[in-house]
Amino acid sequence: MPDHVLEQIVSKSRDARGGGFSALSTGEKLVTALVLNRADWLADMGYTMAEAIDRVGPGWLARVHDAAVILAEED
Repeated sequence: MPDHVLEQIVSKSRDARGGGFSALSTGEKLVTALVLNRADWLADMGYTMAEAIDRVGPGWLARVHDAAVILAEED
């Protein structure tokens, strides 16, 4: 069964990595910053790592590692 949430996170992370960060919602920006390990993006948004984790919630947070692995395999 496809994981549509994971697919969305991977897609948004690709967009952010390619320069489309500003077009994302706040939640999408936070999760992509976590996926792409961009603490600087979190800081620029005024979020700590802990605040970002709290904001994205357990559903998206559970997929951050899998999304990061998928994107790393593309490089």
